[in-house]
Amino acid sequence: MTPEDFQKTILEAVDEGLSSLGESPKQAILFHLENTFKVRRDEIPKNLAEFKRALEKIFGPGTLYLERLILEKLREKLDLKFEIENPDLLNNVEELKKRLFNSGDA
Repeated sequence: MTPEDFQKTILEAVDEGLSSLGESPKQAILFHLENTFKVRRDEIPKNLAEFKRALEKIFGPGTLYLERLILEKLREKLDLKFEIENPDLLNNVEELKKRLFNSGDA
């Protein structure tokens, strides 16, 4: 898997995680992200920290629930088996990058 493929997979996981809430809520969240926080959908994988900050402003503590949904989708897409003990999106994505790209498989 290339880093570009990994970013595409992250975006798919974000889409599917947000879709778990329903299509209308997903569209409302994406609209709010872009218009209020200047985080465009296609830029989310490159700007995960900004994406997370925006979600925290929108959802407060409920952000952890969304992060867990996104991480579960990402885990499924990558066909990886790991427990999501800490649903922090940034830490988990960084750990996945290390696993995927420092193992010699990339």
